[in-house]
Amino acid sequence: MIGPNPLEYGWWLASRSSGVVAFAAVSISVIIGLMMANGLPKRPGAKKQLVAIHESTALAGLVAIGVHGLTLLGDSYLHPTLSQIAIPFTIDYRPFYTGLGIIAGWAALFLGLSFYARRMIGNKRWRSIHRATIVVWALAVVHTLGAGTDAGSLWLQAILVVTGLPIIFLFLRRVIPASKLKPAPLPESTPVERAAARAAARARGTRPASPPAS
Repeated sequence: MIGPNPLEYGWWLASRSSGVVAFAAVSISVIIGLMMANGLPKRPGAKKQLVAIHESTALAGLVAIGVHGLTLLGDSYLHPTLSQIAIPFTIDYRPFYTGLGIIAGWAALFLGLSFYARRMIGNKRWRSIHRATIVVWALAVVHTLGAGTDAGSLWLQAILVVTGLPIIFLFLRRVIPASKLKPAPLPESTPVERAAARAAARARGTRPASPPAS
C-alpha cells in the first residue's frame, strides 16, 4: 500500500504552519501598535524599543503571509492556481472565508508598504490609513475561524483568545474618550438643599456632615 507523498503533504503543512505564524506576528504587531497609540508604557525609552519590535513583527507577518499563500500552489488536494490565491473569492475551498483572507493579505501588504511612503503621502494621512490595521486583523480572525484547518483546535483557539483580548481592550481604550471611562462626579447640592441640611442638623443638635459650600 502506497501512502501519501510526503512532499505533497509538506506543502500543505508549510501553508498551515506559516498561516499560524502570520496571524501571531500580525497580532503582536497590532498589540504593540495599540500600546503606543495609548501611550503605554510610560517608561522613558520604551517607545523606541516598541517601534523596533512593531516593525519587525509586521515584516515577519508579511513574509509569513506570502509563504502561507504561495505554498498552497504545491498542495495536491486544493490544486489552486496563482490567480485563485491572488484574487479573492475565486478558489473552490470555502471561497468566502478564503477570500477574506486574501483581502486581508493584500491590505496588510499595502499598509506595510505605506510605512515607507509616509513622507510622500504625509504623516497625518498615513496615520489615518494605518488605523485600518485593526480591520485587517479582524478579517484575519474570520478567515482563520472559517477556513483554517485547525480552527477547532484548543491550541489555536487559545492563541486567538490570548491575542484577541488585549487587542480589543486596547482598541476600546483608544477609541472611547477618557472622560467616559471615569466615574461621573457627584452633582453639587443646590442652595435650597444646603439650607435644608443645615436646618435638619440644627433640629438634631448636630453639625452638618460637610461644611456648606460658599
